[in-house]
Amino acid sequence: MAKQIYLENTPLKEAIEIWNKKLTGSGLAKPFDGETIQVIDSQGRVTAGAVFAKLSSPFYHSAAMDGYAVRFADTFGASDRTPKRLSIPAQAVPVNTGEPMPEGFNAVIMIEDVNVIKSQELGVRSQNINPPIPPLSKGGEGGFIEYIEIIDAVAPWQHVRTIGEDIVVTELILPENHRIRPVDVGAMLAGGFTEVTVRRKPKVAIIPTGSEIVEPGAELKKGNIIEYNSRMLSGMVSEWGGEPVRFKPVPDDIEKLKKALIDAVETADLVVINAGSSAGARDFTADVISGLGEILLHGINIKPGKPVVLGWVRNKPVLGIPGYPVSAYITFELFAKPILHTWQGLEPKNKEMLTAKLSRPVSSSIGKEEFLRVKVGKVGGNIVASPVGRGAGALMTLVRADGFVRIPAMSEGLGAGAEVNVELLRHRDEIENTIICIGSHDNTLDILANFLKKKYPRYAISSAHVGSMGGLTALKRGEAHFAGTHLLDEETGEYNIPFIKRMFNNPDEIMLVNLVYREQGFFVLRGNPKNIKGFEDLTREDVTFINRQAGAGTRLLTDKYLKELHIDAKKIKGYEREEYTHMAVASAVLTGVADTGLGIVAASRALGLDFIPVAKERYDLAVPKKFYGTEMLDRLFEIIRTDREFRDTVINLGGYDVSSMGKIIYPV
Repeated sequence: MAKQIYLENTPLKEAIEIWNKKLTGSGLAKPFDGETIQVIDSQGRVTAGAVFAKLSSPFYHSAAMDGYAVRFADTFGASDRTPKRLSIPAQAVPVNTGEPMPEGFNAVIMIEDVNVIKSQELGVRSQNINPPIPPLSKGGEGGFIEYIEIIDAVAPWQHVRTIGEDIVVTELILPENHRIRPVDVGAMLAGGFTEVTVRRKPKVAIIPTGSEIVEPGAELKKGNIIEYNSRMLSGMVSEWGGEPVRFKPVPDDIEKLKKALIDAVETADLVVINAGSSAGARDFTADVISGLGEILLHGINIKPGKPVVLGWVRNKPVLGIPGYPVSAYITFELFAKPILHTWQGLEPKNKEMLTAKLSRPVSSSIGKEEFLRVKVGKVGGNIVASPVGRGAGALMTLVRADGFVRIPAMSEGLGAGAEVNVELLRHRDEIENTIICIGSHDNTLDILANFLKKKYPRYAISSAHVGSMGGLTALKRGEAHFAGTHLLDEETGEYNIPFIKRMFNNPDEIMLVNLVYREQGFFVLRGNPKNIKGFEDLTREDVTFINRQAGAGTRLLTDKYLKELHIDAKKIKGYEREEYTHMAVASAVLTGVADTGLGIVAASRALGLDFIPVAKERYDLAVPKKFYGTEMLDRLFEIIRTDREFRDTVINLGGYDVSSMGKIIYPV
C-alpha cells in the first residue's frame, strides 16, 4: 500500500478555528466535572463549584491584643485628670491575643495602656480617687485586691475580633472556575472545609516515536537521539494544570504505533504523538490517525512547526506534532494549551507583550508565519530584541529566548531597527535588569554571565553574536550596553581604537575596557591528519575551510592574512560558508563539516581539537560612558576587576592572558 501524503499549508488562524469547531461540535469544549479532594492538597487545582463558608471566622469573639478585657461602659469618664480604676477580675480580666472574650465583656485595653496597682499601695492617693477604694479583701494575691488604672475611655469592641470579622458563615469564599492559591487553602480551612470539589485534571497521553530515540542515560551509538521532548511536553502539561501520561518510546512501526494510540485514547483526554508527523518514509502519524479515526488537517503555514496533524480518534482529540524540539514546543502550546484551560474552566492568560526595536535585519520565507526567538533588554530608553537562532532543532534558542516575534506569513522579513511586538516568555522586570551585549563572541562572556547571575541573581547578560563590527554598530544605534570587539586596523596595527574613532561622531563617549588577550589559530582534528600548517594550505583541493561571518574580528584577521599572502579567497573551498561563534567553527571541524577554521584556543580545548597558533589579539569591551556608572554595569565590572575566581576560571579555559583584565584602554 502506497503511503499517502497529506501535507497542506493551512493558515494558522484557520487551523485553530477548525480545531475549536471540532471540539465544540463534539461536546468537549466545556469544563470537566468535579472530583472531591482534601483542601490541604488543592493548591493549583480549579474549583468545580462555588465555595461558601460553613463557619464564621473567628467563630467566637476573641482578643486582638494582649491586655485586659473590660466592659466599655465601665471606662466612661477616664482621663488624665480623673483616672479610672477597674478591679481585677470583676471589671477587668487579663487576656492574650486570640483568647476568647469573657462572657459579658466587650472591649480590650492594651497592656501598655494600663497601670496595674494594688489597693494597699494607694495610700493617701485613694482618698482623692473616685469612686473610693473598697476595703482590703483576702481575694487578691497575698490578701490584696488588684486594679488597673486607665486614663482613656474605650470604644465598644475595641481590639476585639468579633465573630465573622474575617469570614461570615454562608459568605462566598471562592467562586467556581478559580485556580486555588495558598491563601485560598487557608481561607477554606478557616471557613470550615476539609474537602473541596475541583475540576478533574485533564490527562494528556504523550507518545514519543522514532527508532532512533533512546532513553536518557542509555549507551549512545551513532544515529541515536536522546528522548527529551516528552519530558519537556510533560512539564508543560503539569504547568498548565494537567496530568501527563508518558508512554515508552514507540519505534517506527505502524502496527506498534497503532496499538499505542488505541491504548492512549482509552487512557487520556488528549493524545499527543511526538514526531512522525511529516511526510517521510518513516512518518506514520498521519496514516495511523486516519486509519483509526479522521484527520482534520495536516500542515499549517508556520515556521517552525509546519507538519502538524490535527486528528480525532474515538471522540478524543489527537495531536501529531513534529520531532524538532522548537517545533514541538510551539505547536503544542498553540493547540494543546487552550484545550487544557477550557477543560479546567479557565481562560488562557494572554502573554505579556512589549514593543521593541529589532537589533539586526531578519529575512523570512513568504507564505509562512514565523515564530522568531529573541533576547530582549532595555538599553537607555530603548527596548531591544535580538534574534537568538532559528533552527527548529535548536532547543537552546528556547532556553535563551525571552520571547517570540511573529513575522506575518506574507512578509519577506524585518529591517534593523524595526518596531516589533514581543510575546514575552519572561517577566518584564527580568528584562529590565538584563545587560545587553552585542558583538564578537568569546567563551569568557559565558563565564562572565554565569558569575554575574551567581553573585547578583537580580541581573543577567544577554549576548548576541554578530561580530565586532555589528557590535559597534549596535552601540552606535543605542541597542546594547556593551560590545565585545577585537578589530585589527591594518594601517596602524592597533586593535579597536581606530574603529571607535572612525565610527563614532564623539569617540570619547565610548570606553574600551580590556577583557583578555587571546590566541587565534587554526582548529584541526587531533594529530592534524591533513597536515595543515598555515593559510597557504587553505587552497589545497583536499582541504575544506569554514569561515566566520562578515564583520567578525576573526574574519578581518583571516582576510588580512589572505591579502598579505596574496591568496585568492575564491580558491578556498568553504570560504563562503559562515558561522557566528568560535564554538560553532570548532564543532564544524570536529564533526567533519570542515577540515579547519580560525578561532580561539579555548574553543579548541573545549572540543578536544589541536590548535595551530596564528596571532595574539586584544579582546576589549566597548562601553558607552553613559552606561558605565550604572548599577548593572558596576556589578559586571566589579567581577571583571576583582573576582579572583572569575580570573582563574578564564585562565583554565586556555589561551588567555588576563594581565590587563579590567584596564581602561581608551580614552587614556
